[in-house]
Amino acid sequence: MDSIIKKLFDAGAENYDWQRRHLIPCFDDFYGMALSLVETDVPSPRILDVGAGTGLFANLVLQKYPDAQITLIDYSEKMLEGARKRFAYAPNIQYIEADYSAYTFSETYDVIISSLSIHHLPHEEKRKLFATLYNALRPGGIFVNADQTQGRSPATDAYYKKRWLEEVRASGLPEHLIQESVERRKHDINAPLEDQLRWLEEAGFTDVDCMYKYLEFAVFCGRKEIV
Repeated sequence: MDSIIKKLFDAGAENYDWQRRHLIPCFDDFYGMALSLVETDVPSPRILDVGAGTGLFANLVLQKYPDAQITLIDYSEKMLEGARKRFAYAPNIQYIEADYSAYTFSETYDVIISSLSIHHLPHEEKRKLFATLYNALRPGGIFVNADQTQGRSPATDAYYKKRWLEEVRASGLPEHLIQESVERRKHDINAPLEDQLRWLEEAGFTDVDCMYKYLEFAVFCGRKEIV
């Protein structure tokens, strides 16, 4: 993953959670749907959070599955520092500071989650990562990705960005923080939703579908069949 992106997220780690609620107009529905899709019959599931940041999504999942063993992987040391503070009370959390797009996972997981991270990868690396995550998922497991997508045309993509900026400004977030986010977003590499669903199927996932979408924000998932 690009070192420039790492520096940008290191710099914004301290207020990341607070800002995220303002920067995602559909925050409650977006994360609510993603959380609802995290389903497993395993009493103490092993869960991997890819690009975990400060552990915002993982924290929701831990509330749903208090006995889960959760592994957070992120490229930003500052982000993981925030996660360690968040989960100081929880002994069942592991941390990996690494570039997940180049990491070799030695463990397998019942559930793999990710939120607002994979869109930073070039498209070919997204495809490779989906295959890697499929291999790291146990049969019967699910991968849930809550992420940004590209519009189907330049016009719709421009509309996504226009609406996003309007709604973020209406949220009351200070303008200097909005501009910092605009600067970070220059490094986004959003991919069309249809392409990402196809890449998941190419990796081997079944029951692939988009379960929620608001402008560029989408929640999509796939399962690994039990052979």
